[in-house]
Amino acid sequence: MLLVVADLMVDLVARKDVRIANPLGLHIRPAYLIARLASRYESAIEIIKDGQSVNGKSVLEILMLAATQGTLLTILARGRDADQAVAALAPVIEQEAFAEEPLPSAEEPLQPAEETGNVDASLGEGI
Repeated sequence: MLLVVADLMVDLVARKDVRIANPLGLHIRPAYLIARLASRYESAIEIIKDGQSVNGKSVLEILMLAATQGTLLTILARGRDADQAVAALAPVIEQEAFAEEPLPSAEEPLQPAEETGNVDASLGEGI
């Protein structure tokens, strides 16, 4: 007897409207945090502003929205973990402020850039 089990790929869809609270809008830091968090989910994630939809897993695409404080965005997720993805992303977009990572202190030496065989580091140009 042959038993066939079909894996029904059911894509759940979740969406939520969120408003940007950060006075600086959706700048590089929150865009990075959103993309990094979205990448943890299997679902396809879109961020939508005024009908323009971008990949929620791409920092550059999120920045292209040029979303300022007060802008209404829609988070749309399609996939098995769509509900969890939207629930995790909404508070990040609605967050008013983002903690800055501290800069290295003067006592901590900066790591030198890797040298390659094609670049004269003193001139910063290819040879």
